[in-house]
Amino acid sequence: MSQSLPPVLFEAVHRGGRYVGFGRPEPSAPQTLYRVADGQLAAAFIAADGSQTALRAAVTEGAETITVAAGDPELRLLPPLLPTVTGNALLSGFMGTHKKKWGGQSAPVDGEFTPPKWFFKGFGDWVRLPGETLDVPARPVALIEEPEVALVYVNDADGRPHYAGYTFGNDLCDIGLHRQDPGYNPYCKLCDTALTPWLFLGAPPRTVTGRVTIVRDGATAWEGSFDCGGDALYYRVQDMVDHLFSFPAVRRPGLVNYVLLGADEASFHDGFRIADGDRVAIDVKSHGVAFENAVRYVSVA
Repeated sequence: MSQSLPPVLFEAVHRGGRYVGFGRPEPSAPQTLYRVADGQLAAAFIAADGSQTALRAAVTEGAETITVAAGDPELRLLPPLLPTVTGNALLSGFMGTHKKKWGGQSAPVDGEFTPPKWFFKGFGDWVRLPGETLDVPARPVALIEEPEVALVYVNDADGRPHYAGYTFGNDLCDIGLHRQDPGYNPYCKLCDTALTPWLFLGAPPRTVTGRVTIVRDGATAWEGSFDCGGDALYYRVQDMVDHLFSFPAVRRPGLVNYVLLGADEASFHDGFRIADGDRVAIDVKSHGVAFENAVRYVSVA
């Protein structure tokens, strides 16, 4: 990690209570957590309007605190800002955003904006955390892991989106089905997506680099590098986001939006095919974030 990284916070549940922590837990260090009500953190982001000092004060001042040991089995991490009513969160993203897919070029600065393709992935309870299994339909054509930046927004009572920060995810999907017919893309996205619980409190990152390792039967079956930062994209992030939020459907008051910015080329493009039971490990080296999930083919009941 050569770049200076923004501060991080996370939410978790401990013995029935909801808490916020600042910074990622160290392996052997205790962690101080601050009790919050459901939706309190989202409201704090709206009120703070980009001020990290105001955000921290809104969460910590007068809050009940607890100290938990590293690895406390009763501590369950949550996706960033996930509401208890998970239908109040929307997971979606953009396709074909990388320069590699546009001959290495960037979108013209002064040209008319032509938006990238967008997809709906699911609601909040479709999100999986690191270590959880990613379910896919029983007979995929060709799966692909997609390490991506996920931007997090929360809408205020008037439907105005407020940027909270960013995290990372694996937008697993059936690229083979998409390539059979692009019209099948909504089906191709009906696979679970993993998001990390760490919310980075900074502008969308320009540089995000890392490595994917796919493990099969305890041995490395494929590995390769990726870059999914803003500098690797054909489109400017703000242009994509502004266009998305021009649609009233994603500006519903109180809605939390997880917005995936698109993925680099991955194992599929190298001729590899993900199988049932494979473990996909993503190491975001630029940000010191590593997570993995097993893939499970699920048959019709």
